[in-house]
Order: sequence, then structure tokens, then C-alpha cells
Amino acid sequence: MASTAQRLSDVFEQARANPIPFDDSSKFILFSDCHRGDNGWADDFAHNQLLFFNALCWYYENGYTYIEVGDGDELWENRDFSVIRREHSHIFSLMQKFFLDDRLYLIWGNHDIERSDKKIVEEQLFSYEDVRERTRKDLFKGIEVREGIVLKHSVSGHELFLVHGHQGSFESEHIWRVSRHVVGRVWKPLQVFGVNDPTLPSQNEQKRHEVEDKIQAWIRARNNQPLVCGHTHRSWFPLPGEVPYFNTGSCVHPRCITGIEIEGGNIRLIKWWNKAEDRTRYLKVEVEEIEPARRLADYYR
Repeated sequence: MASTAQRLSDVFEQARANPIPFDDSSKFILFSDCHRGDNGWADDFAHNQLLFFNALCWYYENGYTYIEVGDGDELWENRDFSVIRREHSHIFSLMQKFFLDDRLYLIWGNHDIERSDKKIVEEQLFSYEDVRERTRKDLFKGIEVREGIVLKHSVSGHELFLVHGHQGSFESEHIWRVSRHVVGRVWKPLQVFGVNDPTLPSQNEQKRHEVEDKIQAWIRARNNQPLVCGHTHRSWFPLPGEVPYFNTGSCVHPRCITGIEIEGGNIRLIKWWNKAEDRTRYLKVEVEEIEPARRLADYYR
């Protein structure tokens, strides 16, 4: 079984062969770990779907490219993707707008690892059955779901590596079919009663640290190659001079969604949440900085 370091190196080299060029005029929003489900009691995304929709509307209207850094759809708890697409059709309609504008990139994680198979990508994402009109319609026809992406600056040549972060994990990669079965058959029913899966990094502090330590070790070994991932659900944003490990956090936090913006040559960590106005106490969707924008170039030595 390949180690985390070996797997990350393999994915990085594959992604470098087909980089996405960008410059200081480029604008990206990176979200991960949406875990879109069936809109039932065990769907962690359901309580944040309006936050996510409003955020994505803003990014679309303001010319951002959307990169989903893995675990966009919860395919361990829900084996039928068509149910997910139907229950969150407003989200997929908006994502389709990004796709048609050539502003959508998808990375697969452990909970949608089956999309490493191009045939499954074609079956799930190229088109869908419109039950009302009894016809098939295009969704993301021709899309490629990648394991990793390298953003390469067209002037400096600096590379930013995007990957979900589960690579090399025994539970999440090497025996993922077993893990999927346990999550779908055991933990999903228990989740309705508030019982979480203790084997997941998002629910287990020790496993979270183990994942972060292994990824940061790879970054140091690669001459401090900046990397953005998800998987642990814990956002992370380093200062220049620290190990350039960035984590988007997730879209299933109890009261907010977190992500990373790249715009104007800067990178920043943000959250979208429902904030009560001081006078009226009406709730409104707002974006706030968790960490202020810093020059992306400052993370390269």
C-alpha cells in the first residue's frame, strides 16, 4: 500500500502535466466537503444549502471560477446520485452555469472516490433524467473529475497544488469500499440520533492531526510546495514563512460554510454565515474574512 507521501507525489506529478494557468487577474473560490446528500435527516449539507447557494450566486455574478476540492457529493451514505441531484437541483443548476462558462473544476475525494472511474463520471454527471419532461438533459457533459489540480501562475511559474487530502489513508482509500459500506449501513442510521462516526478525521481529533502532519511533512519534503486541501473539515491558513498548508474547512459546519478565495494575486480564508442586523435583527447572508488576504507569492521561497 502506497504511503501518503508517495500518493501525494504521484497525484502532484500527474496534475503538473496538465496545469490550469492563472495570473493576478484570475479569481477562484475553493470549497470542499459539501457532502450533498438526499436532503433527509442525515444530510449534513441540508442545513447550509441556502448559505451555499447564495455564496455561489455571488461568486458566479462576480466572475469567479469554482473549484470543488473533493467530497462534493455524499456517495458513501447515498448510492443513488440521481436522488442527490434531484434534491439539490438548484445547486446543480447553478453549478451548470459555471460549467457552461468554463468556470467549473471538480476534484474527487474519498466520499466520491468512485468518480475516479470515467464511466461512472459519465453516468452520473454528463446528463440526468428529467422526470417531469421524461427526457434526458445535459448536466456537465464531457466534464473531467480530477484527483488533483495544479494552478500555475503564467508569469512567475509558481504552482499551487489542490488535492482532497485523503491520499494514503487506510480507511479512506485502501479499504474505501468497506468504509463506504459501514458508513452507509451503520453510521448513517445512527447519525439521525446524533451519533457520529469516530473513524473519520472530521470527527476524531487524533486522526485529524495525523492527516495534517503527514500532508505537512510532504510539503516540507517538496521544498515547501504550497498545497490546498479539505478532508479534515478544519480550516487552516498559514502565515508566510510557515509551512504553506492551506485547508478550506467544509460546507457542513453548524452555522457557516468556509472556503478559500484567490483573487488579485492574493489568497484569503473566508466564511459565509447568517448574521443578524443590529437594528431589525433580520438575518442576512454575509461573507467575512477568517484570515485576511495575503500575497500568494509570499508563500514561495
